[in-house]
Amino acid sequence: MSVKNWGIVALHTIMLFLLFSVLFPLTFSAVSQPQNHKNRNPKTSDASSAVFQVEGNVYPLGHYTVSLSIGNPPKLYDFDIDSGSDLTWVQCDAPCQGCTKPPDQLYKPKNNLVQCGEELCAGIHLSNEYQCAAPSDQCDYEVEYADQGSSLGVLVRDQITLLYTNGSVVRPRIGFGCGYHQKYFGLNSPPSTAGVLGLGRGIVSFLSQLHALGLIRDVVGHCLSVKGGGFLFFGDDLIPSSGVVWIPMFPSSLEKHYSAGPAKLLFDGKLTSIKDLELIFDSGSSYTYLNSEAYQAIVDLISNDLKRQKLERAIDDDSLPICWKGAKPFKSLSEKHGNVCLGILDGTEVGLEKLNIIGDISLQDKIVIYDNENKKIGWMSANCDKLSVDREVEEGFPRRYATDSGIFSDRCPAIYGTTEK
Repeated sequence: MSVKNWGIVALHTIMLFLLFSVLFPLTFSAVSQPQNHKNRNPKTSDASSAVFQVEGNVYPLGHYTVSLSIGNPPKLYDFDIDSGSDLTWVQCDAPCQGCTKPPDQLYKPKNNLVQCGEELCAGIHLSNEYQCAAPSDQCDYEVEYADQGSSLGVLVRDQITLLYTNGSVVRPRIGFGCGYHQKYFGLNSPPSTAGVLGLGRGIVSFLSQLHALGLIRDVVGHCLSVKGGGFLFFGDDLIPSSGVVWIPMFPSSLEKHYSAGPAKLLFDGKLTSIKDLELIFDSGSSYTYLNSEAYQAIVDLISNDLKRQKLERAIDDDSLPICWKGAKPFKSLSEKHGNVCLGILDGTEVGLEKLNIIGDISLQDKIVIYDNENKKIGWMSANCDKLSVDREVEEGFPRRYATDSGIFSDRCPAIYGTTEK
């Protein structure tokens, strides 16, 4: 389901800002009040959380990544973090078609293929159509994304180094895809990442496997900085004791995704006519996608509101579907000049039908928590730049974990769904 945006991230000189007053926190008609999150499941491991530093941004990269250390001896690979899909995969030296990394940066399998008869193999296939000629055969996979990008390969299992915030290290064997045939669509170059880190709710996701091994609680969260970077964490030790707004996960047909709803759309704190929105939180999508009805309503509301700002539509600007220009060019952080563009797109036009995806542009400078143990999703304003990390290296593994408790701060809940070029 994840919209990878491999073909639509070129914004030229755009800097993206999305006002959470459009979507968060008042999107939902019945958000729960902030509450303490100290309910521990006694059946799960009491292990500490693991935190990884995030690299990247919405513009110009179009994705946020973490580095994982795989194999023995360990080797670092960078992954696009994706809460909208399950399967983790890395570009594979098998040989590889459509790979974006040089051969020395591809993953090399070493007699570690997952067999077709294993439960992990069954978990990556959504139907009973996949049949094993023999249980000992290799487990093939193919994953497709909403923008028609895809990865084809074989499932493998290898050690992945996990460093806890308390300093302890474990190296569990985790299953992931070794992708030897990737396809990308669009006018722009594919991302330079080695692969995709699947953080969804399915049994093959990175999170689910760590939880099944008793290594962490079934919780994952991320904080994506509007300035670039941020952090990703597994387990619940870093969840603030107060200030988080929680909503229940919505039981939908897309049970492997983090869904919330039905939601009503508010603009500037006021109800609109748009309701019953099913929302999917997807860190693998650069932008937010609303169905045609909701999208057009947002466009009309923002356009009318911007008339007071003396902005005009920049019809000749094809960076994004809707851009505006002012009396003089806006300045981006890189001191270039351009227009202001809307960071919300029409999901119906790209085949999402009635689904609505909350992408990175809407998740910036918010700590977003997916709590599968308690079946709820939470968020709060946060300074995603304030994760202190110890970059000391042990056996090729960078120690990336919080070293202070001051990573959260009160921030105003953002301002519009526009982007500066």
